[in-house]
Amino acid sequence: MYIITLFFINFLLKGIYMLKISKYLLTATTILLTATVAQARDQIRIVGSSTVYPFATVVAEKFGISSSFKTPVVESTGSGGGLKIFCQGIGPTHVDITNASRRIKGKEIKKCAKNGITEITEVKIGYDGIVLANSKGSEQMKIERKHIWLALGKNVMVGGKIIPNPHKTWKDVDASLPDVKIEVLGPPPTSGTRDAFAELALQGGCKKFDSIKAMKKADKKAFKKLCHTVREDGAYIEAGENDNLIVAKLEENPKAFGVFGYSFLDQNKDKLQGSIVEDNFPTFENISSGKYPISRSLYFYIKNAHVGKIPGISEYVAEFTSEKAVGNDGYLQEKGLIPAPDAERAEIRSNALSTSTAWLADFKK
Repeated sequence: MYIITLFFINFLLKGIYMLKISKYLLTATTILLTATVAQARDQIRIVGSSTVYPFATVVAEKFGISSSFKTPVVESTGSGGGLKIFCQGIGPTHVDITNASRRIKGKEIKKCAKNGITEITEVKIGYDGIVLANSKGSEQMKIERKHIWLALGKNVMVGGKIIPNPHKTWKDVDASLPDVKIEVLGPPPTSGTRDAFAELALQGGCKKFDSIKAMKKADKKAFKKLCHTVREDGAYIEAGENDNLIVAKLEENPKAFGVFGYSFLDQNKDKLQGSIVEDNFPTFENISSGKYPISRSLYFYIKNAHVGKIPGISEYVAEFTSEKAVGNDGYLQEKGLIPAPDAERAEIRSNALSTSTAWLADFKK
């Protein structure tokens, strides 16, 4: 009887001990689960192109106001920088979307894949166009991108050598151009329009010279500095972010030119005209088709593994691809976006909302 009693007491003590251990384990598990939930974000994080940044910011603000989700955080890191961040990994500590003013490269897709990011959706939001415009009362200029760089670059190619820009008139740049003083009013370095102009017009003209094009492979930093740096001797005048001020000054000085987005030219077509660049007029059709050389497609890329995990991604994509945003007369057109053709928009929207990865086949051909 004594032995049975001791056994029973020992059994009870062990039971109480195991019950406490189980309780502690349950408490520890609850703490871990709570910590994991706390780590999960409830706000979309977006990085990428400085050109797409203004469009993404407007969409994010409207999305935050019109939906029950928090306003997405949008950062301007540049297209390459954004894709680098985007490809770092999956999970709440990594970004969800990256904007790009060019299409993703094959090597970037491979880098993403190495970090487990194999499901990506590409969304083309439309196009942008940058114009070199002057007063409608003046002669409409026909020009090439290499002429634009030779006129506005700080250091340019003359006689096979890179020297400080010596050109005073457009005729100094090329005999086919008017004998008029080079005077261009444009946005400051902080402007997305300036970035696009530097990349598409200045760099586009700079790399027309074979020796400079070769420099891009040998020294990218030197290449970019040469091709993107604008002269500071008064030929290029930073007119701030106020395009209306540029229009007023072009009316006052019919010999001057201004740099701004196509949409602003369209709004002032009774006063201004865009220069013909490499035989293409800056028209809505030429920009949307890609014929106008100072134009490009704009994109953003979605990390599919985050859809359904980070709240609001699908809804944000729906807002960005909606007709009220990217359609004809959409609110992004007012900001300078050139909408894609109707049929293309419908296909883009369908692929975006279904998080299609079919486009990746283009890189496997």
